[in-house]
Parts: sequence; structure tokens; C-alpha cells
Amino acid sequence: MLGIIYTTQSGDTWDIIAHKVFGDCRYTENLINANRDYITTFIFSAGVKLNIPAIDKTTTKTLPPWKR
Repeated sequence: MLGIIYTTQSGDTWDIIAHKVFGDCRYTENLINANRDYITTFIFSAGVKLNIPAIDKTTTKTLPPWKR
């Protein structure tokens, strides 16, 4: 972790946050894994502090092998 925190807005969901922070909802799983205390939350209320993990966008498991 880099110590980056995202503060949710009312109505945020995991995929929306991933898109806001990383520019792509493919990183939703990374975001959830960094915030296991909220794993059962689907829609956030305002003011929840989430940890934003450091990710290497060039080597994610969602990329095809020739792009890893």
C-alpha cells in the first residue's frame, strides 16, 4: 500500500470506485482485496475511507498472456 485513501461518495460501488481511481473497472478485485472489512458492502454511503492499493497496470491477470 502506498497510503492512498479514497473517501466514498453516497452511491459509490466497487466498480465505480475502481473506474474513478484506476480508470478501469477491471481493477475492482484489487480494490476489494485491499479493503476486506467492506467485502459485503455493495453500495457505499458517503465518508467511508478505503485503502487504494498500488497496482502495476501492465501485469494484471486480466490481461492476455501476450500483454503481460
